[in-house]
Amino acid sequence: MLSSLIFDMDGVLLDSMPYHADAWIRVCDEWGIQISRNDVYEIEGANHFLGLQWLFNSVGRDIEAEHYGMILDRKVEIFSQLGKVEPFDGVADCLKELNGCFRLALVTGSERVTVDRLVSEFFPDTFEVVVCGDDIRRGKPCPDPYLKAVEMLGIEKNECMVIENAPMGVEAAKNAGLYCIGVPTYVPAEKLSDADLVLRDHQSLLGYLQEMLPC
Repeated sequence: MLSSLIFDMDGVLLDSMPYHADAWIRVCDEWGIQISRNDVYEIEGANHFLGLQWLFNSVGRDIEAEHYGMILDRKVEIFSQLGKVEPFDGVADCLKELNGCFRLALVTGSERVTVDRLVSEFFPDTFEVVVCGDDIRRGKPCPDPYLKAVEMLGIEKNECMVIENAPMGVEAAKNAGLYCIGVPTYVPAEKLSDADLVLRDHQSLLGYLQEMLPC
């Protein structure tokens, strides 16, 4: 029986990925690396260590271990200075309804300091479990973040459903053996084809979730 819903954050709950992408573009430019928003969207969901490594490697560059911290701190600084992040229309109200009937968890590749700030601002007292990118050594597309959320919820895999918008996130959920709903936000729907069900957009997602309400 379905008891729990596990949400990705960026691109599912918050329209935040353009700001994350722009922050990555600026910090990479400071290190002489040219990337685009689409480059970042392709690795959405990966924790910052894996994402940073991929961005450097994609242009034939390596990154020294001692530089990770300063680059990631700079990215967080730039992200916090960029435009106003907002939830997608209707998401906050939908979560309030779901919270009365399901246990809710959040699994994101973003760092804890950013996640805590955004969750506190937009979704206080909503998620029973929050797994961030810096909580896990192996992030998405590895199954570890979702397996940790299932463990922390104390449930069986068939008792939960994952809502994702990124190819790496869908891959992580399926690698964990979980049912996954995909919603295309920043990439074409066909890139989410490994999900069990791909919805058209956020309005379709909200309608689907509200139809699930048992009470």
